[in-house]
Amino acid sequence: MSLLTPFVWIVLMLPLFLLAFINNKKVNFKYLAFFFLYFLADCYIQHLSRRYISLEFIGLKFAWAGKIISLVVSLFIILLVNKNDRKEIGFTKQTNSREQLKFGLLFFFGFLLFDFVFKMILFPKGGAFDLETFAFQATLPGLTEEITFRGICLWLLDKAFEPKWNFKGIKLGWSFIIVTVLFGVAHGAILTVDHQFKFDIVTIVYLILISSLSVGILRKFSGSLIYSILGHNCINIMNAIIRIL
Repeated sequence: MSLLTPFVWIVLMLPLFLLAFINNKKVNFKYLAFFFLYFLADCYIQHLSRRYISLEFIGLKFAWAGKIISLVVSLFIILLVNKNDRKEIGFTKQTNSREQLKFGLLFFFGFLLFDFVFKMILFPKGGAFDLETFAFQATLPGLTEEITFRGICLWLLDKAFEPKWNFKGIKLGWSFIIVTVLFGVAHGAILTVDHQFKFDIVTIVYLILISSLSVGILRKFSGSLIYSILGHNCINIMNAIIRIL
């Protein structure tokens, strides 16, 4: 992956940022700048760690180092903010009302069921069991990506573009849409080291409409990152299991 890839993601997201600008009378540019700085920093922490820190000497092939460093940096940022901001980030054990939590869980598990059936039909199967794959997919991707995307990034963008919509008592806005789409774009668009642009529209649309949306709703309606982290890792484990059936 080229070092320019994170900037490509941002360029692809510009239409949504423009819509957010148009539909918000007051934009907090300070928090918008913090969002871009944090997002780019996290991208390069993981990318450069993957490039220069190898754990193959102890038999590990996944990007453990980059994910762990990303996690440490994100947790450090969370510890720097006040208690109220931590709660807005979702770094709390407290949840929203029982009805809101119930809606979030039902929404997520409904989409998870569709995801399972769809992937059972289309995913290649018969792969070999790999302990590291399961250990990695059950922990770090969900932990780091949820704190990054639906934790700190969503919080910063909520500060930049104040949520205007209310659904079942939960405030939603352009920040939710941006983060939901950005997650899909970051998993399906890439600029290679020889500057070839690869854009997997099927992967991007599917991730946005199924995985990213369902986990995002779970995060907002639960009020806690704990649920979205568990949901994210549940999807990853399900994918790994399907591939070895």
